[in-house]
Amino acid sequence: MHTLDIIVLVATLAFIVIFGYYKTRGSKNVNDFLKGGNEARWWTVGLSVMATQASAITFLSAPGQAFHSGMGFVQFYLGVPIAMVVICMVFIPIYHRLKVYTAYEYLETRFDLKTRTLTAFLFLIQRSLAAGITIFAPSIILSAVLGWDLLTLNILIGSLVVIYTVSGGTKAVSVTQKQQMGVIFLGLIIAFTLIVSDLPQNITFSNALEIAAANEKLNVLDFSFDWKNRYTFWSGLIGGTFLALSYFGTDQSQVQRYLSARSLKQSQMGLIFNGFLKVPMQFFILLIGVMVFVFYQFNASPLNFNPAAEEEVLKSEYSYEYQQLQQELESNRKEKALLSYELVNTQEKAPIQQQIQNFNKKEKKLREQGAKLIKKTNKELETNDKDYVFIHFILHNLPKGLIGLLLAVILSAAMSSTASELNSLASTTTMDLYKRNVSSEKNDKHFLNASRLFTLMWGIFAVIIACTADLFDNLIQLVNIIGSIFYGNVLGIFLLAFFVKFVKSNSTFIAAIITQIIVIIGWWFDWMPYLWLNMFGCALVMSIAILIEFSVNQKLETSRE
Repeated sequence: MHTLDIIVLVATLAFIVIFGYYKTRGSKNVNDFLKGGNEARWWTVGLSVMATQASAITFLSAPGQAFHSGMGFVQFYLGVPIAMVVICMVFIPIYHRLKVYTAYEYLETRFDLKTRTLTAFLFLIQRSLAAGITIFAPSIILSAVLGWDLLTLNILIGSLVVIYTVSGGTKAVSVTQKQQMGVIFLGLIIAFTLIVSDLPQNITFSNALEIAAANEKLNVLDFSFDWKNRYTFWSGLIGGTFLALSYFGTDQSQVQRYLSARSLKQSQMGLIFNGFLKVPMQFFILLIGVMVFVFYQFNASPLNFNPAAEEEVLKSEYSYEYQQLQQELESNRKEKALLSYELVNTQEKAPIQQQIQNFNKKEKKLREQGAKLIKKTNKELETNDKDYVFIHFILHNLPKGLIGLLLAVILSAAMSSTASELNSLASTTTMDLYKRNVSSEKNDKHFLNASRLFTLMWGIFAVIIACTADLFDNLIQLVNIIGSIFYGNVLGIFLLAFFVKFVKSNSTFIAAIITQIIVIIGWWFDWMPYLWLNMFGCALVMSIAILIEFSVNQKLETSRE
């Protein structure tokens, strides 16, 4: 990497860390540390909520997802605006009225301490794992692409986040996330502009969209009822709504963002702002991936975008076979490029589209053959290269200085999401477990110091998870799968608390344990696409709790007779 890129990268990250530390150093009490003194305005809340969800995984995985599979992944977010409206109408007014520090405090007032502790514990499990992955995602990609030490990168990202999060708590997270989102939006706009400008001179943006459509990359909505298809309009609208309700309504990493607002109205405005900007933002990120795909129709691309895997196979006995496949891929690309030129200059498009799709099938087969050679070289090597596509484009096609800025985008996203997660893990540990179950008679300063200590502890734990994690099918999917295993159950508990007043604590507690076991077994045996796990878990815990409550009431009535 060029010296200018290193300067831009280091300067950007240093500014964010120092600014966050300086602006928020020395929180005076627990309210300042965990709720930012309730000073955040709606735009800060909105950007903070967005930055918490938009981790580095989003900016690494989503373009690669679009490169390989097209725009269909945007359906995953269709339920977000619906969920935002429901949360603003139901969840937020209750949280503000009770002046809670965490979402799980409410469950004790409605049920009992054990139900509050159980839901807090479920949150801590899934969010601590996710925190490790948000560190691991950019680390493993940058390590493979830049040759940086993976362990060092994990520790570096974790340490930078811990410095200002331990110092300033929620306020530091919110303040730095505004700067981080500014860097992210700037970087993405520049990347998109440069991709389009780097297309051949006679290929306009509308031509690029036409080429993408011919390659079936612009199929945004799938109205089929195919159970095996992970992303459809229905799974996004229904399953996505339940996931968004669970995540934004009951996950403390998000709840804590809008609990820091000045008022109920500011919280609601911030969440609505996020809800209606999220889908366009994700659409734009996926469109960047599609434009990268079009770019590589006219420019050479590697057989596999993971440089570590390619380097090892090229040193092995399979080097010649792999290079032959690479040459075939390039020959296939050149023929397809000629068809792309022909496509945008003719009225008879259908025959050309069919030929393009035939070349795509051949390309897919060549890439699969390359992956098999990589596995023959070393079974431990990762052949799934979705998460490497965008970073490969950045490093090989952007001018000096802008490479450093885009790397800063990736690391800023990792830091912003991880900071929110550590902050929420600390608040839940302090308020829901430590203060409520262990020590409730200490003074405010004691719990402030405990919050800082738990932030540090969870930061270390997240780094450990990052250092021991393994690459999954696609990192953005891994985070959502982890959440889906737990979210539906937790959401169901909250909906019981809000709307089903006759269900008592013991029925809810037993139902939650049974549901969690069933959902984990179901996920393990792959009963259904993970998006549906949210609705399934929610419906299951509510049904079991209601049945138990009816059964208990019936026995009581029988015994009285």
